[in-house]
Parts: sequence; C-alpha cells; structure tokens
Amino acid sequence: MVELTEEDLAFYLQNQVDLRRRKVSKIEEEVYNIVQELTLVISGEDSRFQPISHSGINNDNTKDQLTVVAKWSAILSGKRVQNASIQVQSPSQLVIMVPVRGLAAYMERRVRQWRYYTLSGSKLILPVREPEKLHQWLEVDQFLKSSPEWHQPDVTIEGDIVPSKVIGIFKALLENTIQSSKFQGKVNVLECVGPTIRLAVETTEQHVEAELVPAIEIANHWPKKARWPRFLKRWPSKAKARTVKSFGFNLLARSNYHWQLSFTRAEQELLEDMDEDGGCRLKCLQVIRKLKEDHWCPGNKPVITSYHLQTLLFWTCEKYPRSKDWKRFQKSFLRLVKKLQKCVLQRYLRHYFVKSYNLLKYANTNELDITSQKIHNFLMNPSVFVH
Repeated sequence: MVELTEEDLAFYLQNQVDLRRRKVSKIEEEVYNIVQELTLVISGEDSRFQPISHSGINNDNTKDQLTVVAKWSAILSGKRVQNASIQVQSPSQLVIMVPVRGLAAYMERRVRQWRYYTLSGSKLILPVREPEKLHQWLEVDQFLKSSPEWHQPDVTIEGDIVPSKVIGIFKALLENTIQSSKFQGKVNVLECVGPTIRLAVETTEQHVEAELVPAIEIANHWPKKARWPRFLKRWPSKAKARTVKSFGFNLLARSNYHWQLSFTRAEQELLEDMDEDGGCRLKCLQVIRKLKEDHWCPGNKPVITSYHLQTLLFWTCEKYPRSKDWKRFQKSFLRLVKKLQKCVLQRYLRHYFVKSYNLLKYANTNELDITSQKIHNFLMNPSVFVH
C-alpha cells in the first residue's frame, strides 16, 4: 500500500474538488433561477406561498420583526452569499424549500396527543400514529399571527395544518404554472409515491432532480426537541452556539400528518468560519464528499448524502474540539473516513441537533453494506483513489 500524503490530498482538492464545486455551482444557479420564476408566479396565484428568493432574511413573515432582521443582517454582513433555500444532496439531487407566507410568531406548546381523522377528514376509531423524533404536529393556533387563508379547510383538519394538504395545493399550482411557462418540456413534475413534489430539470450540465418542499421558517426560536449545545462540550464556542440558535428552525411539509424539523440556517452558520483557526475541517468534508459521489456512493439517489457527511463532520468537531486536532490534513481526513465507515457499518448516524433521531433509520441496508465495503477498500489503499 502506498501511503496517502498531504500533497496527494492538496492536489485532489485543487483539481477534482474544485471542478465539482464549479459544476455544482452552475447547476444550482440554473435550477434556482427556474424555480424562482415558477414560485414567483405561484405566489401571485396563492398568497400563502412565497418565491424562494424570500427564504431566510428576506422572508415576508419576519419583516416586522426588526430586531431579528437586524441581528441576522449583522451576523451575515460580509459573509458569502448562499441560496438559503437550496440543499445539495448530490450534484443531481437538490432539495429546495419554498417559504410560506402568513404564519408568524410561533409558540411551542403541548398540543393534544391523539388525532382521529383521515386525510379526507373522515373519523377514525383508532388514532393516527404519533410523530417521530424529528417530526411534530402543528396547530394553526400555535401562531399568534396567522392569515385567514391558513384557517381554511383546504389546509386544515380539526385545527391542525396538514402538510399533505399544503403539498397538494402547491403541487397543483406548480403543474399549472409549468404548463403555461417557457419551461414546458425542460421541467417536468415526476410521479411520486406519498406527499412529495419532485421536479426533473434539464440543465446545461446534466439532468437534475429537485424536491420542492413547502417550509414554515421560524425565526429566533429554538425547539425543545433540540437539546443543544450539549453540557460541557467545547465545540462550538458559547458565542457561536448563541448565534447558531438565533437562526431558529424550519418546519417542512414532507409527510402526510407530521411536520419535519429542519435546521438549515443554523447548520449553514455552524459551517461558516469553521476553519478560521487555520484548520482543515471543510477541506476534509469537500474531499470526502467528492469521493462519495465518484466511488463509494454514486448515482442519482445515493444512500449517503452530503447532509449525512455534514452531520458526521459536526459530531467529529464536537469530539475533537481543539485547533491542533485539525492541523494535519491527512490525519484529519482519514479519521473522518473511518468514522463514516463505522456509521455506515452500524447503520446509525444521529441527527446533530435532535440526537435521538437516527438519520439512517430507513436507509436501504443492502446499499449501506455495499458502501461500507467500498470505504473499507479505500482505506486499504487510499492513494489509488486520491490522485
């Protein structure tokens, strides 16, 4: 076995990884522009949906929260511009959050435990199953400010805002908008099982699949389920943790009854300036992500996504909080790869903020086993792959 050197990694980073970054950036920009134009039209048809450009600091729901906007503006000043609405799972798989309008001033409170209704509003004898760790019920009365449209029966049942109903309305609007747009033939809504909206988009680089998810952005509030930062942990710093939590969280419409918690803005802030101490954390993430896409887990729907790798990095940073732990590129990189192999082998990776939830709970076990073997082969002779 030829030993992997710092020079090998630096060369790979400069060539292969940078090539991937430019390609993904171009794909992301093209898809963003298409979806922005479509959602701009949709927002004119139904005021409950905003264009994706209104994600984050530009969200209409936070414009009257001057202290929140001022705080976010100060934090983001001078930092790189990111598409707050887009998550890149792989170069051919994007998740795009579509912010909703008319729900503000969220209150976290104990909601009633049991629901006895179907999605059509019929009565059940037995209750609907309880939400999982990363999900919750959502009652319209949990918002001190809510527009009348969110109280209508097309999105609510017995006071609950039902995600599958929200998805159904948005999907119908999207299909009609595409049919009357210049993107007909270039953009198609895919057939899906369950409450999901997936678009097939033809870009200049390749075919891309984008999942569009209606999202309620909740500013300056941290959910009780996310017990973070953890006691006596040295990473991140207390000041950084306060900043991260100030970005709040999202509730995503991705299932029939329950809303999924998402921490996109907080995670982006956690990544920001991660290596200001001169470390190589993000370099390790970038190299592993490229190797995953090319060798360990290729394809349009990989069992391990960029989000899994990002989560793994957060946990590793928490376990190795000192600057000197991240000075040697080769050592840090191999340590992270070994941790990935362990997670894949055990089929267990905890969500970083809601640690009781296993991100690999529903992953295909056969694909995980294949990925684990590929990572094992890589660790036996990494220099064969990094060149």
